[in-house]
Amino acid sequence: MGQKQQPSSADPLSEPKKKRRVVFSNIDAGVEPSDCIKIYLVSKKEEVGTSDGFCISPVDLSSFFEEDGKIYGYQELKITIWVSSISFHAYADITFQGTSDRGKGITDLKSALEKIFGETLLENKDDFLQTFSTENNFISSVVSNGEKLPTQASNGHTSNFDGNSEPASSDLEVVRMVVGNSAAGHLYSHLVPLVLLLVDGSNPIDVTDPSWELYLLTQKKTDQPETTQHLLLGFAAVYRFYRYPDGSRLRLSQILVLPPYQHKGNGSYLVEMLSNVAISENVYDLTVEEPLDYFQHVRTSFDVKRLLAFDPVQSAVKSAVMCLKQGKLSKKTHVPQFLPPPEVVEDVRKTLKINKKQFLRCWEILIYLGLDPLEKHMEDYVTIISNRVKTDILGKDSETAGKQVIDVPSPHDEEMSFVMFRSQNDKVGGVQMDEDQTKTQGEQLQQLVDERIKEVKLIAQKVSQKHV
Repeated sequence: MGQKQQPSSADPLSEPKKKRRVVFSNIDAGVEPSDCIKIYLVSKKEEVGTSDGFCISPVDLSSFFEEDGKIYGYQELKITIWVSSISFHAYADITFQGTSDRGKGITDLKSALEKIFGETLLENKDDFLQTFSTENNFISSVVSNGEKLPTQASNGHTSNFDGNSEPASSDLEVVRMVVGNSAAGHLYSHLVPLVLLLVDGSNPIDVTDPSWELYLLTQKKTDQPETTQHLLLGFAAVYRFYRYPDGSRLRLSQILVLPPYQHKGNGSYLVEMLSNVAISENVYDLTVEEPLDYFQHVRTSFDVKRLLAFDPVQSAVKSAVMCLKQGKLSKKTHVPQFLPPPEVVEDVRKTLKINKKQFLRCWEILIYLGLDPLEKHMEDYVTIISNRVKTDILGKDSETAGKQVIDVPSPHDEEMSFVMFRSQNDKVGGVQMDEDQTKTQGEQLQQLVDERIKEVKLIAQKVSQKHV
């Protein structure tokens, strides 16, 4: 056996000094929840364990996992969740090759999923499968406690999202329930997971507040003629505000059509039924809380159709269009705003329950529909929209240009003490924008104008064949 040689002490540089190698374990990069989670909406137990159900696309799963929205500590993680469209219970099948803490810990999957599904999440698969029979009448039992609304729509039709119109289905029902009712609160608690998954930025409503109302869009099942069963297609949550002295206002807070039943006119039908309620009960108006772009598109398309059949509005539109056709607005130093007369705004609110903000959006589309020939007057129309967008974003120049507000000390009320004056230069609020800032602002405003024009054209195509 050879002996290990000792380095010579006489010449320490004769052999290079060996460096110690330090090996770092790989830090867990985590996995995005959307990359390992699939969620299926299923209507029968045979679809559980397969991909036959309707695969839904959540808005954002990351908010339910860790601080940075990732899952840590698992290898080859796969989570499949089935949600019953009968009882809205859920079951999660979780598989993985192994777990290890690589510096980020191991995500508690059960806790994370319970944040979404709460008590509807069942741990045992057999218990979940049994709900398809034991909870078969869940929706029917709930709607039996509600008020069935008249099914006849205001115009006898329901509008598809693609702009077509077809007769309202005779087996559709809309049932209103006060959320203070225990049955309504129980149903909504089962719907909360879908609200969190599919409605961007939503929060659950307070099921103990009787001012909340649920409007359930259901369809009668025809496969079992001996018993009446209902399938839930969608719902809307509406808050009823008191308005002095003896009136009320309705605010639509949440609306959701379940994914398998979207793009079939069900959303438009539900909106129409809500409008009918507002009109029949003579509420002050019907508003929408922070509507998403897609829903705003559906809502505006529906309202424009109603306004096209409302004579007072059409008279005002004709007058505005005639004024627009008189000359090149883009060449004028002061462009009229082409707003509807105040009495028409009030008439629309009283009769159709459309609030002023929504009516003004529709008004722009109504003017566009009145332009003929369109190409000849499009430049002037764009000028109107551009001025409207600038007014919405920057305020009215005639009222704000050159004005400054400064605080002044007061012995009475410090928060209410200020002086407003008009400066003699081009500064607004004491801030002077340089050339680059002005250019950037102009580009951003133009982008908003382009988006608005695009939206106007899309809705115009849906409600009229004239500008297709």
